[in-house]
Amino acid sequence: MTQANRYKFLQLFLLFHTLSINNALNPSIHRLIINHYSNILNYFEARITNAAAESFNAKIKNLRLQLRGVKNKAFFLFRLTKLFA
Repeated sequence: MTQANRYKFLQLFLLFHTLSINNALNPSIHRLIINHYSNILNYFEARITNAAAESFNAKIKNLRLQLRGVKNKAFFLFRLTKLFA
C-alpha cells in the first residue's frame, strides 16, 4: 500500500468511525461497511475490485434469461463452458 493510499484509507475510516460513534450513520450502512471491510481494504491496498466476477455473473444471468430458465442443469453448464470458456 502506498503512502497516499494508506492516508486516503485512514481518512475514510476515521470519518466512518466518527459517524458511527455519533449515531449519524444509518445502521444498515454501518453493517455493510463492517461486513465488507476486507474488500474495502483490499481496494485501497491493491486497487483490485470484483468487477470482473460481477460482469461474468451478469452474463450468466443474461444467458439464463434468454433460455427462459434452466430445466437441464447439465446442459446449461455445458452451454456455459462452450460460450465462456
